[in-house]
Amino acid sequence: MLSKHRGVALIMVLLAMALVVMLASGMLRQQNLRVFKAGHYLAQQQGYSIALGAEEFARRILIQDFEDDQEEGAMVDSLDEVWAERAAILPLDNNGVAEIQIDDLGGRLNLNDLVNASGQVNSLVRARVERLLQTLEVSGVTVDALIDWIDADDQPISAGGAEDGTYLMAEPSYRAANQPFVSVSELRLIEGMTEEAYNRLRLHVTALPVTGAGVNINTATLPVLRSLHAEITRADAQALIARRDEDPFDDVRDFLALPELSGMGLTASGLTLQTRFFDVVSRITYDNRKVNMVSRVFRDAEGKVRTVHRDSGQTNRITRESYTIPEG
Repeated sequence: MLSKHRGVALIMVLLAMALVVMLASGMLRQQNLRVFKAGHYLAQQQGYSIALGAEEFARRILIQDFEDDQEEGAMVDSLDEVWAERAAILPLDNNGVAEIQIDDLGGRLNLNDLVNASGQVNSLVRARVERLLQTLEVSGVTVDALIDWIDADDQPISAGGAEDGTYLMAEPSYRAANQPFVSVSELRLIEGMTEEAYNRLRLHVTALPVTGAGVNINTATLPVLRSLHAEITRADAQALIARRDEDPFDDVRDFLALPELSGMGLTASGLTLQTRFFDVVSRITYDNRKVNMVSRVFRDAEGKVRTVHRDSGQTNRITRESYTIPEG
C-alpha cells in the first residue's frame, strides 16, 4: 500500500515537472520571439536613420549644384550634372552600404497640371498628355478619364471620361479621387489602365503637389519631347536630345529656334530650363537587412531644399551605374 502511494506521488511529481518544462519552453519561445522582433525593429530603425542621412547627403548635392550654377551664371539643370549621371554608394560599418540616386522630375509631364486651381482644364497640358498617350501607344486610357480623376465634380466631362458611376461598378468598387494625384501609382485605378500601359507611362509622368512648374527641356524624356507638338517626330526628338547632350540649352528661345522645330509655332509656354522637384532614392543594406526609401524634395528659387514626403514602400528604384565614394 505504501509503495502504491509512493508510485502515485512519483507520477504526480513527474507530471508537475513536465508541466513546468512545458511552461518554461513556451516562455522561452515567446522570449526568443520578442528578442527577434526587438532586434528586427532596432535594425529597421537604424536603417531608416541611415536613409535619412542619405537624404541629407542628396540635399547637400542639390544645394551645391544650385550654388555652382549661380557662380557660372547659368541657372540650368541638365542630365550631364553630377547628381544626374550616376548613383552613389557610401560604405557603412559592418560591411553595409547606402546606395543613393537622385531622379529628375522636371522632364516629365505633371498630371496635376491638367486641372488648375480654379478647376479649369489646362488645354495646353491636355493636348500634351493626349499626344504622350499616342506616342506610347496607350490606347485604352483617355485624357478625359485622367481629368475626371482630378476635378472636383462627379460628372464625366465627356463620353470618354470616368467618374463614380464607372468605378462603383468595379470589383471591388471604389470612387474617383476628385482631387489631384498624390502618387503616379494611382494611374492603376484609372478606367482602361492595364499594367502594361502603366509601365509604359509611369517614367514619363509625375504627380507634383503644385501646378505650373513646367517641363525642363534639358531633362525631358523622348516621349515627353514628342508630346510638345503634334509634328515632332521620333527622329526630331532624337536630334533634340543629341543637341542637348552635346551642349545643354541655356535659353528656351534657342531651343525653339532649332530647325527641327521650325514652322511649328511652338511657344515657350510651359517650358523651362530648371527642375524644382526631385526624388531621392535610397537603398540601405545594413545588418543583413534592406531598407528602401524614396524622398521627394523641392528646391526653391533661393536654392533651399526641403522634403515634401517620404515613401518606404518602393523598391528597385536604383537603376543607374554606381560610383563608390571613398571613405574619409
